[in-house]
Amino acid sequence: MTSPRHAISDEIAKQKHYVTRAGWLRAAVLGANDGIVSTASLIIGVAAAHASQEAILLAGVAGLIAGAMSMAAGEYVSVSSQADSENADLARERLELDANPVAEHKELANIYVDRGLDNDLAHQTAAQLMAHDALATHARDELGISDLTLARPLQAAFTSALTFSTGAALPLLAVVFAPLENIIPLTTIISILVLGLLGALSAMAGGAPVLRAVVRVTVWGALAMAATALVGHWFGVAVG
Repeated sequence: MTSPRHAISDEIAKQKHYVTRAGWLRAAVLGANDGIVSTASLIIGVAAAHASQEAILLAGVAGLIAGAMSMAAGEYVSVSSQADSENADLARERLELDANPVAEHKELANIYVDRGLDNDLAHQTAAQLMAHDALATHARDELGISDLTLARPLQAAFTSALTFSTGAALPLLAVVFAPLENIIPLTTIISILVLGLLGALSAMAGGAPVLRAVVRVTVWGALAMAATALVGHWFGVAVG
């Protein structure tokens, strides 16, 4: 027979904490969303300018390749900058712990007091945690750096490039298989449907409201495609 204490422990162990997915989920959603919206918008804009099917396909493929590389480079540079800042803070904190551990203990205890512990318990907690791993404790509770939030540039770059390419490939299917006169409506329909699905999946993966996420991605995606369609149409009229 399972004891109440063990039952509670098992229940806690089964709980899902969506924050553990924050790093890769952000990069994945951003990459896929950009891949769909930017490629679909590019295809619709070029098609609205009365280009040939070959020119539309070329523009879409070029947009996929350029976008995937841009996303990977942008994510890598951005997250690397965050990692550099984290490493600099950790190096500074390591020096401070070596130079003045008493002051660092007091600083950590004050943090716990501000969070609600009484003074004696705060000092005891700080002492025990610093004895276990002083740098990790200060990184987590003073600097806000932990394994959950740690910057991972390569993971972010790879995830963004892969999901951008996957998202961008979907609007290209309309160009490959649809007649020229149906490229714009089919690309629009496919993109809106996939954006809605992406919004729903990302919301469920992150434990967020599904409807809000679906409306957010589909409305902004539709606006982007409408804007490029207008530009392409005006350009086609002016050149034609």
